[in-house]
Amino acid sequence: MATSKEFRVAGKDMVDVICNYLDNIEERPPLSQVRPGYLKDLIPSEAPEKPESWEDVRKDIERVIMPGVTHWHSPHFHAYFPTGNSFPSILGDMLSNAISCIGFSWIASPACTELETVVMDWLGKMISLPETFLAGEHGLGGGVIQGSASESTVIALLAAKMRMIRKQQEIDPDLDQFDILPKLVAYTSDQSHSSVNRASMISSVRMRVLPTDERNALRGDTLIEAMKTDKKKGLLPTFVCATLGTTNSLAFDRLSEIGPACEDEDVWLHVDAAYAGSAFICPEYRSLLNGVEYASSFNFNPHKFLRVNFDLSAMWVKDKRDIVGAFFTDPVYLQHGHQGSVEDYRHWQIPLGRRFRALKLWFVLRMFGVEKLQEHIRHQVKLAREFKALVMSDQRFTIEAEVILGLVCFRLKGTNTQNKELLDKINKSGKIHMIGTELKGRYILRFAVCAATTESCHILYAWQVIQDCAIEICDGANGYKNGGTLSNGTDGTAEACISPD
Repeated sequence: MATSKEFRVAGKDMVDVICNYLDNIEERPPLSQVRPGYLKDLIPSEAPEKPESWEDVRKDIERVIMPGVTHWHSPHFHAYFPTGNSFPSILGDMLSNAISCIGFSWIASPACTELETVVMDWLGKMISLPETFLAGEHGLGGGVIQGSASESTVIALLAAKMRMIRKQQEIDPDLDQFDILPKLVAYTSDQSHSSVNRASMISSVRMRVLPTDERNALRGDTLIEAMKTDKKKGLLPTFVCATLGTTNSLAFDRLSEIGPACEDEDVWLHVDAAYAGSAFICPEYRSLLNGVEYASSFNFNPHKFLRVNFDLSAMWVKDKRDIVGAFFTDPVYLQHGHQGSVEDYRHWQIPLGRRFRALKLWFVLRMFGVEKLQEHIRHQVKLAREFKALVMSDQRFTIEAEVILGLVCFRLKGTNTQNKELLDKINKSGKIHMIGTELKGRYILRFAVCAATTESCHILYAWQVIQDCAIEICDGANGYKNGGTLSNGTDGTAEACISPD
């Protein structure tokens, strides 16, 4: 395919492929049913020597690719969290791929840099971020698009690390950074995402994992006590990662308590709101962000809940000098005549190159508008509450965490083993897809409202699948009755039936 004429034909055909796929996605099993290694037997062991036609490639989309796809945008997909998708976002990626610039500096494509600065300020204003996080005209704050929340946490921790090292070297210029590094301590909760611990591994900063309260939230007094203990040992509290909307149960750490504690100790506070952050564009959920004014950096993923396709993770900092100071390198071949008066986002990230991701965010914000995005979020929350009501109507199940947005955590009144068996039956049915997790030793099932096309009928369908699978578990377990509650355990207590094994 060497000419635009050929591309026009194939491109229009691909649009039809995409539309047909999304229009009929509900007919496919949400979880791929293939076994490991399925694909290598469907294609040759070596690349073709001669060009193949678009028609031949198109045929293999269904034959080779689709059997191995887990359909995240099926209304029967209820695992993990949503991943965004929309036609405006796809159009933005199409244009980005056509322009195909490597926007590491302003001069490498001025529009790539300047549009990112503007739309990140748009997005910050939509969630009422304090002005100190916005670029504005000449502010020290600003936003940057990263690939994921995981990257944002790593970048924040590395920036905090270098800020503390420079601070200690100002006190004692004879100190080497490798003398200071072993004393640095970071903190997070036992409910934070696994990427926070990975950030610790990458940065070589020790991470203290702190216990949470009965609502799975990190509290200020727990953090204060941990920092006091470490300071007595001669260690240097450096970084705290607080989570707004944990992966396990959508718990919200208490920013109003954690923030002042970090401010008192001059500790970098990073706030990870990967999934929940999109909801803050709705005034009724903005209070969940209260306390962000204490943060040094904040992040959420529009590619989860805001109709933007992966990858687009929004990160803001109060003082860009901390980020640039941690990542600044300036070889001659990257220098240009406008340095110092414009942003060069290569200094805000780990890699050098960067794609024109701001386009798809710009397209989404313009072609949906704030109102339609708010409607989408409110609808998904409404569906989650419908599912919660169904769970609460069945005495065999319990709700295990507060339902705030689009996630419902629940379990069968049985052992951990029985709940794992229930999830296994659900997923093997091929009708819906869910995942499980653990909360304080109890295995639970997570039901997330994910696809933008999910409606009440899909919630009812999913609940029927779960009930049918639960009947099989209940009928096969001692003490269960169809549709009823657990009777006493083998030692004569109800607790023996419902406590984790």
